[in-house]
Amino acid sequence: MSILATRKFLANLNYEHGTPEKVGVLLVNLGTPEAPTPTALRPYLKEFLSDPRVVEIPRLIWWPILNFIILSIRPKKSAEKYASVWTKDGSPLMVNSIGQLEGLKRLLMEANKKIVVELAMRYGNPSIDSAISRMMGQDVQKLFILPLYPQYSGSTTATVFDKVFESIAKLRNPPSLRLRKSFHDHPMYIASIASDIERYWLRNGKPNKLLFSFHGVPLRSLQDGDPYHCQCHKTARLVAEKLSLEDSDWTISFQSRFGKAEWLKPYTTATIVNLAREGNIKKLHVICPGFISDCLETLEEINMEAREDFLEAGGSEFKYIPCLNFSENAIKLIHSLVLDDIEGWGNNELVEEKKERELLLQRKKALLLGAKK
Repeated sequence: MSILATRKFLANLNYEHGTPEKVGVLLVNLGTPEAPTPTALRPYLKEFLSDPRVVEIPRLIWWPILNFIILSIRPKKSAEKYASVWTKDGSPLMVNSIGQLEGLKRLLMEANKKIVVELAMRYGNPSIDSAISRMMGQDVQKLFILPLYPQYSGSTTATVFDKVFESIAKLRNPPSLRLRKSFHDHPMYIASIASDIERYWLRNGKPNKLLFSFHGVPLRSLQDGDPYHCQCHKTARLVAEKLSLEDSDWTISFQSRFGKAEWLKPYTTATIVNLAREGNIKKLHVICPGFISDCLETLEEINMEAREDFLEAGGSEFKYIPCLNFSENAIKLIHSLVLDDIEGWGNNELVEEKKERELLLQRKKALLLGAKK
């Protein structure tokens, strides 16, 4: 940020005393390069891998490794992977995130809710700094941060919080804050994933095994108290229960290992190969409920690389079940999270809407009970 931009950010020059306060919602996802090229990948990877929450190696050791080795090799390899999933509209993660943003705006507009909504990426653009700056220019003084990570991890959700705190520290008149830590066991999230799986099975048949593949983190994170591992297992268990699956019908694994340190196990690649070699697992379906939007890790790593591994190891059918993306289920979930977390925050319309939704659900349950009798 330039000196002039910083001064404007600090001074909040558009502010007028007596202006009614607005509620703002900031959706945040991981981020994406602006193009599938080595040139675009290098600054994106540098920002991402320079975050001390992402790579917990002492800076004096990590800095030369990152700048002289990784950033000399990895941009080209990563660019090839991104190119394999890039769409005519751009990065899949960005396309899905914009769809979620527009869907949330639509539902709020339909209900005549005057809430300022913005999208930001933790790494790359649109940046958290720029999004918060735009919201301050629209008189937002109550800001709800919704990281689009279902499960909490220090290397994902916490680093969003870090960046938000860093941004508002520059403001003369910072907004009140509310932050969503996770939604790994939110009933609507579990129901949405289960519903998507059921619809997928109606079209494609049921597999011999359903694999829940979550993004991995170093084992040290679990040992240091990070709840991510536990929350992943809870998400998978709740979805399996919603689908009435037996324990033998499903399993869980962790993907995207980076570096030589031990990460959460079992690893997805090893799990997939072992399942194929068992002989009785010919049809495998994989879903990634650690992501709300399809991205490189789901479309390339799972739907391409993992598929190839399974088939080469002797499996006969591999199906990837897409993320929620910007389906109606995804939009309703995000809308529900927003209403739940800003309830009573000086916005009586939202409180009334939640009461109306709860009353409607009670009436539906009563009707169902009456029909059963």
